[in-house]
Amino acid sequence: MTELVSTVSSARPAPVAGLAVDQEFAFSAADFDRVRELIYQRAGISLHAGKQAMVYSRLSRRLRETPHRSFAAYLQWLQANNGASGEAEWQEFVNCLTTNLTSFFREDHHFQALADDLKARAGHNLRIWCSAASTGEEPYSIAMTVIEALGNSAPVRIVASDIDTKVLATAQRGVYDVDSRGLSPERLQRHFLRGKGGNAGFMRVKPELAKMIEFRPFNLMSRSWASGGQLGEAFDLIFCRNVMIYFDNPTQRQVLQQMHAVLKPQGLLYVGHSENFTDARDLFQLRGKTIYQRV
Repeated sequence: MTELVSTVSSARPAPVAGLAVDQEFAFSAADFDRVRELIYQRAGISLHAGKQAMVYSRLSRRLRETPHRSFAAYLQWLQANNGASGEAEWQEFVNCLTTNLTSFFREDHHFQALADDLKARAGHNLRIWCSAASTGEEPYSIAMTVIEALGNSAPVRIVASDIDTKVLATAQRGVYDVDSRGLSPERLQRHFLRGKGGNAGFMRVKPELAKMIEFRPFNLMSRSWASGGQLGEAFDLIFCRNVMIYFDNPTQRQVLQQMHAVLKPQGLLYVGHSENFTDARDLFQLRGKTIYQRV
C-alpha cells in the first residue's frame, strides 16, 4: 500500500466529550464531524452524534497500522488521496466503520416466505441478490433455502455483495464455528462439512452450496447500477435487510430507485424488521411482513 505521509501538526486538540483525556490519538469534535462527512459521502452511512466512542475505537485500530499519530493527519491524507492512489486506504476506512451483525436464518420468517416464493417460480432461471452479505451467513441461508425448496440442481444464481471487503473474504471462505447461531442440527449435517483434527470445532459449507453464490464487492452508493451493467441481468429477488437504517431519507430513496431498476416486474424486496418504505409507494408495495413487491 502507498506509504501514508503525515502533513499535520502534532499538536493535540481538545478530546471529544465522553472520551478519555489520555486517549492514544488526538481526536477532536472537528475530526468526528469530518469522519461523519466522509463516511456519508463514501458509503451513505449517517452517523449520529452519539457515535464518537465507536468511531474512535474502530478507527484507532487502523491508525496503529499507519504512520499517523492523530485523526486530523489521517483524515487529511484520505482527502488528499481521493483517487486510485488512496483507494486501498479508503476501503480500510469504510471497513472500519461498517456494522456486520448477522447470523444464519436471521428473521426466519423471511426464509419461510422465500421457500414459498421459490416454489411459485419453480422451473425458471432465477437470480437473487443479497446486497449486504456481511460474513456470509445470509447468502448461505438463502442458498440452503433454495436447495431445500427446489433441490441441488435448481437453476438459481445468487449474487452476494458487500461494501466491506474483509467480511466478504470471510464469506467467500465459507468456514464457521460449528456452534454458529441459527442452524439446526439437521441443516448443519445436510449443508456443512465438519472439520477434523486441527480444524475440529469448525465447519465448511458444502460445494453445492458454495457454487451457487458469486461474491463481489459493491457499494450501494454507486450510480446507475442498471445502465452501468455492474450487476448483470435483472433480479427476481433482492435481500437488503437492516441496511437502510443507516441511511438518511434522501439516500434511502436513491437506493430504492436503483433497486427498482434492477428488479424484474413483480420482483420482491426483502428488508429488515425495522425498515418501512410506505413513503416509496410509487416504487414498492407491501406484500408481506417486511417484504415488498416492485410496482
